[in-house]
Amino acid sequence: MERLQKVIAESGFASRRKAEELIKQGKVYVNGIKITILGTKVHGNDIITINGSEIKKEDKVYYLMNKPRGVISSVSDDKGRKTVVDLINTNKRIYPVGRLDYDTTGLIIITNDGELANILMHPKNKVEKKYIVKLNKALAITDLQKLKKGINIDGIKCTPTKLKLKKNDTDKDFSIVEISIIEGRNHIIKNLFLELGYLVDKLSRIEYGFLDLGTLKSGEYRLLNIKEVKKLYDYKN
Repeated sequence: MERLQKVIAESGFASRRKAEELIKQGKVYVNGIKITILGTKVHGNDIITINGSEIKKEDKVYYLMNKPRGVISSVSDDKGRKTVVDLINTNKRIYPVGRLDYDTTGLIIITNDGELANILMHPKNKVEKKYIVKLNKALAITDLQKLKKGINIDGIKCTPTKLKLKKNDTDKDFSIVEISIIEGRNHIIKNLFLELGYLVDKLSRIEYGFLDLGTLKSGEYRLLNIKEVKKLYDYKN
């Protein structure tokens, strides 16, 4: 027997966190009985329905994409904008691990493995993400030192794990910064620099854990291999 939220996550219907929300909302039924208690265990032959739809276990798929600018990191968009899922040729129910902003480019993982998605997004597992940032003006050295020590965002300190000033053009008044963080809060990179008085003109994620973009061009994607998937699971603490 396995926990209900794990079975839902493994079906590809939703991440484990989302599955827990659905259970608490009373939207999950097992053999016709509403389940609202987290941790309920089910058998492999139990019939599980969510909002009236029966879930079925799917083979796991794992994609690494170089997300283009102007694409939503979501399964669907109420404004009709293109999503990362739209760019992948599959009939499986997949979703992105975390989010990149509409105007942010770079590495994003897309899968139907809710358990892995939960591992990668949970702060305790400390999965490092690296970004290249172009700022709207030259970065003062004093502000660089402040970044290294950490910046409070909404009362919570965020300290980069790595920080490198790649270019500081005082004539054209812009900077290129390479920054790595473990944080996963929305807009966290933009907010770090905004707190110091800088706007982010361009932002791209170039690494996620040990994964990088390699030769992938904007909009291109590839399947992760078994070794890569196992290594991602190794982040679990």
